[in-house]
Amino acid sequence: MVCLDVDGTIVNHDGHMSDAVKQAGRAVVADGHTVVIATGRSLQATLPIIETFGITHGYAVCSNGGVTLRIDARPPEEGGLEDGFEVIDQQVFDPAPALKALNERLSTARFAIETSAGHFIATERFEDLTFGLVPEPVSMKQMKRAEAVRLVVNSDDATAHEFARAVRDIGLQGVSYSVGWSAWIDITADGVTKAFSLETLRKKLGAPKEVTVACGDGRNDMEMLQWAHRGVAMGQAAPEVKEVADEVTGTVDEDGLVDVLYSILEAADSPAAGEAQP
Repeated sequence: MVCLDVDGTIVNHDGHMSDAVKQAGRAVVADGHTVVIATGRSLQATLPIIETFGITHGYAVCSNGGVTLRIDARPPEEGGLEDGFEVIDQQVFDPAPALKALNERLSTARFAIETSAGHFIATERFEDLTFGLVPEPVSMKQMKRAEAVRLVVNSDDATAHEFARAVRDIGLQGVSYSVGWSAWIDITADGVTKAFSLETLRKKLGAPKEVTVACGDGRNDMEMLQWAHRGVAMGQAAPEVKEVADEVTGTVDEDGLVDVLYSILEAADSPAAGEAQP
């Protein structure tokens, strides 16, 4: 069970996937391993990665654990899904308390919500490649009424450190959150992380914990790296991310993920591997 972050791991921060990563990803999929894309991206922004890796059946975890997909790209007449995927789990929450607290403290911040219906709404023009959709502008009142799977907050007026400190000082209750590289925060339902949804999926699949591998670079990957039997941090990850990992690979610009993926293939081919494949 190979669990891979997207931005900063599979693709660089401009959204580019190298040919080496593409080939290695397809090789691991073709070798029969369960490759689970585990990302903060929305469903729509995750689907192109799934397609590029050649994942035609399996699962993906989106929105930092808020949404889990089942993938079956066979034609419907052969038992496949109409759209090639279906949402099998959503972790929703009421964003109103967090919006109220954050808006009072971070008056210049921008807010966007990924709704349980798969739409994005925002308080102003706020677009990002992780959304996969252009948000619909709405009022703060409408935002507070939404059923959310992810709340995104961004500010151009603060550093990541200042932003993180302000959010900690607010003391958000009833939600989980992680601060990104910039003044950016992703908020999900209480207790929901990539690791939370991956563990639910692992139990569903009946996969032994010993065959779980995870690779990521962000603070939102920390729980996932701790959860996996083999947690690998990308070379450009922040020190606190590297500290919770079992090992560190090269940076995304050095195609650090490639070494990890080929090491999985080599381990599976070794005589001692037996049937314990991730």
